[in-house]
Amino acid sequence: MSTPYVLKRWEPEQPDFWRSEGSRIANRNLLISIPALMLAFSVWMLWSVVVVNLNKAGFSFTKNQMFWLTALPALSGATLRIFYSFLVPIFGGRRWTAISTASLLIPAFGMGFALRDTSTSYPTLLMLALLCGFGGGNFSSSMSNISFFFPKARKGLATGLNAGVGNLGVSVVQFITPLVISVGMFGALGGDGHSSTTAAGGTQTIWLQNAGFIWVPFILIASIAAWFGMNDIADAKASFADQAVIFRRKHNWLMCWLYLGTFGSFIGFSAGLALLTQSQFPNVNPTQYAFLGPLVGAAVRPIGGWISDKLGGACVTFWTFLLMILSVMGVMYFLPSSGNTGNFYGFLTMFIILFALTGIGNGSTFRMIPVIFLQERQHAAEKDETSQRRATLDGAKEAAAVLGFSGAVGAYGGFFIPKSFGTSIDMTGTPHAALAVFIAFYLSCLFVTWWWYSRRHAPMPC
Repeated sequence: MSTPYVLKRWEPEQPDFWRSEGSRIANRNLLISIPALMLAFSVWMLWSVVVVNLNKAGFSFTKNQMFWLTALPALSGATLRIFYSFLVPIFGGRRWTAISTASLLIPAFGMGFALRDTSTSYPTLLMLALLCGFGGGNFSSSMSNISFFFPKARKGLATGLNAGVGNLGVSVVQFITPLVISVGMFGALGGDGHSSTTAAGGTQTIWLQNAGFIWVPFILIASIAAWFGMNDIADAKASFADQAVIFRRKHNWLMCWLYLGTFGSFIGFSAGLALLTQSQFPNVNPTQYAFLGPLVGAAVRPIGGWISDKLGGACVTFWTFLLMILSVMGVMYFLPSSGNTGNFYGFLTMFIILFALTGIGNGSTFRMIPVIFLQERQHAAEKDETSQRRATLDGAKEAAAVLGFSGAVGAYGGFFIPKSFGTSIDMTGTPHAALAVFIAFYLSCLFVTWWWYSRRHAPMPC
């Protein structure tokens, strides 16, 4: 059925079409997509800041239980991304963006009501942590959708802006939550606050439920904007069977590995840094600093895409992983160890640098994917105009599916990193063992990037 929201002709690689109407439509869809994705990240990472306030509000959970609450949203979000990766070509980008954004109301309302009552059971909170994964799932469908709208030469910046500003949702939730829980801003509708004793011996009242309720009006506005302001692309329609061809593509799995190293690190460190800080530097209030790393990482992601448009994604990715290895070594150097109490500001500085590198790597790896699959399909096709046009369309569809699927694999870092910290601390008393494992993994990413993409005469230079 034809509707004014469905684009029957979409040829962004044609200069005349792009100048006359394509650029305007693509930018409008991007401007609506960005705040919707930012809200998704905020809901996804809610628990990363809520957990450090649970016991202040009157709950009583162990450190291990709280690490589980921070890790489960990443686990469910990563799993949902696998399915969300393929839904835009099936349902259409406009429809799915509106539906998936509206789904964030479930965990937002759920957390608001559950956190009003300190007798809420731990299994109930675990279920709400899993439901926050709806926010994580949205990333794959959002990136898949936006990749269809822009020509090859602009994909790096466009996907970098969508993901980078969207990633700011992590920093926003970690900055906003401590502020909104300190005020009874919803009155009787929000419920009573929780009183607790401060470290100085005084009393304080916090409204932890505001951490969920604050997002409800913004989610409603973003859902309506997506439904009435975005577009579906008729040529982007594809069944799951059409998209499943990516599972036979070697470069799909290689890029999943690299994106696990970049985005997996970004979201994993975002989820675990506050609790790690609390465990290693108990005299520091982690909520005052936790938002800084994600803020920097999200802010530089578009820069990573833009630089990659100029220099090539593989070159940028290679140097990013090398510097990430050195940054993790720096984190280890400043951590407390036997005989010294560590240096918090050195630790924080190294983590901020690490976040910046993950942001650049996020942009560069997502710049690599469309180029790889477009080149692969064009090289395999006949050289006549019709075959090349079909190869361009097929390459765009495969790249969109890989963007979504690699985003799904990368998101598992949000589960493994905080759990690795928790396990390492439980078994050895320090997070050093986990950090050593991360260094070994980044070395493998460095080799994959060099061998297949960045070295001279690489099989797929990009």
